[in-house]
Amino acid sequence: MQRDKFYKEIENVEHPNEKLIKTHCSYCGMQCGMNLRVNTMTNKIIGVEPRYDWPVTVGKMCPKGVTAYQQTNHDDRILRPLIRDDASLKGTKEGFREASWEEAYDLIAEKFGELQQNYGKDSLSVFSGVSMTNEKCYLTGKFARVALGTRYIDYNGRFCMSSAAGGFLRSFGVDRGSTLPWTDIHETDCLFIAGSNTAECHPTSMFRIWNVQERGGYIIVVDPRETPIARRADLHLDLKPGTDLALANGIVHLLIEKGYADEEFVNQHTNGFEETKELVRQFTPEYTSYLTGVAPEKIERAAEIYGKAPNAVVMFARGIEQQHKGVDNVSGYTNMALVTGKIGRPKSGVATFTGQGNGQGGREHGQKSDLLPGYRKITNPQHVQEVCNVWGITPEEMPKAGVSAYEMFELMDQKEIRGLYLLCSNPAVSAPNLNFVRNAMKNLDFMVCADFYLSESAEFADVILPSVTWSEDEGTVTNIEGRIIKINKAQEPLGESKPDWQMQVELAERLGKGENFAHLKTAKDVADEFRLASKGGSADYYGATWDKIEKQDGVFWPCKNDEDQGTPHMFLDKKFYHADGKAQICALPYRPPAEEPCEEYQLRLTTGRVVYHYLSGNQTRRIKFLKDMCPEPYVEVHPETAATYNMEHDERIRLYTRRGEAIYKVKVTEAIRKDTVFVPYHFGHEESINLLTIPALDPKSRMPEFKACAAQMQKLDPKKVL
Repeated sequence: MQRDKFYKEIENVEHPNEKLIKTHCSYCGMQCGMNLRVNTMTNKIIGVEPRYDWPVTVGKMCPKGVTAYQQTNHDDRILRPLIRDDASLKGTKEGFREASWEEAYDLIAEKFGELQQNYGKDSLSVFSGVSMTNEKCYLTGKFARVALGTRYIDYNGRFCMSSAAGGFLRSFGVDRGSTLPWTDIHETDCLFIAGSNTAECHPTSMFRIWNVQERGGYIIVVDPRETPIARRADLHLDLKPGTDLALANGIVHLLIEKGYADEEFVNQHTNGFEETKELVRQFTPEYTSYLTGVAPEKIERAAEIYGKAPNAVVMFARGIEQQHKGVDNVSGYTNMALVTGKIGRPKSGVATFTGQGNGQGGREHGQKSDLLPGYRKITNPQHVQEVCNVWGITPEEMPKAGVSAYEMFELMDQKEIRGLYLLCSNPAVSAPNLNFVRNAMKNLDFMVCADFYLSESAEFADVILPSVTWSEDEGTVTNIEGRIIKINKAQEPLGESKPDWQMQVELAERLGKGENFAHLKTAKDVADEFRLASKGGSADYYGATWDKIEKQDGVFWPCKNDEDQGTPHMFLDKKFYHADGKAQICALPYRPPAEEPCEEYQLRLTTGRVVYHYLSGNQTRRIKFLKDMCPEPYVEVHPETAATYNMEHDERIRLYTRRGEAIYKVKVTEAIRKDTVFVPYHFGHEESINLLTIPALDPKSRMPEFKACAAQMQKLDPKKVL
């Protein structure tokens, strides 16, 4: 009580010549509450304080969040438009000169117009991201389809959350990343966490997770590595990378065989149980162990703990989703909740750890190649008509569905796509098979990049437009729970930088589509149109006004009207979003990774995050403290494997696959399987691990298989090592 009183006393205390702006972090889907400290004399952000009033994280922040404010006034900010006159310098930082907005806009309109006149509307493409507000994500989709008239738009969430989306849609008929609020998690009896290095990737969730154990509950972790959360878990299932579906099927088999299935729930509220029961029958503990490398007794114990728990939450992240069967993995683990009826009630359900700040909202409102606002399908004529009514166009003017992110680069390589508008993303680091992707970007006829730093991807641009950081604009994002929250503006844009939505409104005028955008004068104007465009869709935000968000500490979607307070718990009425109101238990045949180890490539390569960096590192590698704590990538190798290869800790070695190679320092650790190596993916240029990863795509989500491919290591010639 004294601690709570202390926090209450210090909360929102403003110092002389300072004001506090209530907002949220710029990084992951936790969207931790923070107050930005603003010097009222200079009107510049000078620091940050945690928000103890924010119910999700109650004052918790990670190293990235504590230093996030340092992005805004960083010396590396791009302050004016840049134009490159010498195309031979593409792929470098050289050859740019400052220009006015008018010159930049005129050049873009001229080049985009020429390409579309010569090669058709679909010669242009848009590649965007989900670290933007819902308003910017929405308008980007509208800009691509109305201002440019192209079918080719996709986004970096294709590399992040698309498999979770596909799995939820198949199992539930709707894609919301969590079926329950995060404030339920610490009150459950069992957490089954698969493919999530939670303590490093979502560290401000950990106090709730540890509280489950402190109350006598259980934590089960599925991961090839002994991560910090795996070390403290009650049970660690250390599977081979890429074998999650076999493990999920094996556990579902035991849940049914041992009598943990909720027959009443299954009969009344699901389809597919009998087919699934028959398919998973072959996944005995012994067979599952053979496929996954997890001991049979561990698999049996996991099923027993989850099966007996009165309440339980199945949670997962990119470890299971970034596979060429990621959608199947998601539905496979979701089967655990559906078979046992542990869903549609408080303290039980399914959740994914959202990677990007707006990974949920950013995929719902028009940036995906086949989606329109409100999670409408561009292949559904009624859905198209509803959006056309808001946008002021006819259904005939609406472009058809495009292709996924990686497939757009294939079309660039084939010269079907000749121009690119890139914003809020860095695919020259984050895409798989980077040698191919970078070459495709280099060979574009014309490329525009909007960013606040000169990223590795911006090096391929002909024009760079200076965008603002998250703290220089306002809007909403949708956090890890499906809670819509408000980002507030703390500082005026630095230099001549502009918000992306403003650039798009101004560019639309130059492209002859001003009548569809001219009414959007503020971020609030975009928000109001965006809410209207989502109305009636499965992801309905219409009732989530900025005022309601402020009053309620966020609003959970769906929120359909002014009276609706939102939906913290999904499916409380046991009504799912499929046409018959039932959930789908999925019978899922096992498939191995697209590329298995062989005599030539004997190891399994997997990738992931570290606590000090975020995504491609374009932001965090510029923050001194974060860079000092993790200055370069490394390859984790088990001691016995290192001995086999005659490699020592801190030695630099060559790691290679069929697609590329890189030089990394060895980190010898027992916290990884002997047959597996791990490299963090936050680093650019020749340090990027995605030079090596495989572009095998999930047939449903089109997610590349970042988490499993065959690799090999080689000692370097000591004479050639610097």
